[in-house]
Amino acid sequence: MYFAALLARTEDGWEASDMELDDVESLSDLIDLARSASVDDDTVVALIEQEDAWFGVVRVDGEEDPRYYVSNASAASRSSYGSMLTDELLGKDDEDDELDELDLDGTEDGEDEVIASYPDGAPADRDQEDEDEEADDGHDVRAGAEPAPAGPLGDPRLLDDLGVSNKQLMTLDGDALSEIADSLGATEVLEAVR
Repeated sequence: MYFAALLARTEDGWEASDMELDDVESLSDLIDLARSASVDDDTVVALIEQEDAWFGVVRVDGEEDPRYYVSNASAASRSSYGSMLTDELLGKDDEDDELDELDLDGTEDGEDEVIASYPDGAPADRDQEDEDEEADDGHDVRAGAEPAPAGPLGDPRLLDDLGVSNKQLMTLDGDALSEIADSLGATEVLEAVR
């Protein structure tokens, strides 16, 4: 189960709003949502948590590039919303996934696949296919794909100037979002949307 909220800094303190993750299909959607919550292009902090498995922080300051932090990249990479963050932090492109969408059987859309007939009923390169299947242990073996580490990933200093030091952020677990909100002085507004 996920919990997600946006904290927008204003002249009078922080304002919190519940973040509808159903509307978030990509990291761009998340950034757009954070920017739309901004008051006068001030800081917005998006907080995402999946039970006690991992939490993520996205900081958006006006039109500057967003900054990201994930408490446990390995756990986050196995969830839909966490993988958006880990893919960004590991430099994976959407292009990496394009092969999943292509028709790789050698036919164009609308063409019938031509199947050659072999004496033993198997294609000549069947042994190679079997070896490839045995070698595939379920891990991402695309060229350049980097596995997500079983620990923090991203910029642990993204909240330093707001009262959450990098050391504090990296040691948080359990009720991390409440502790972050407490350090920001936003406990009441966060609890109001929880």
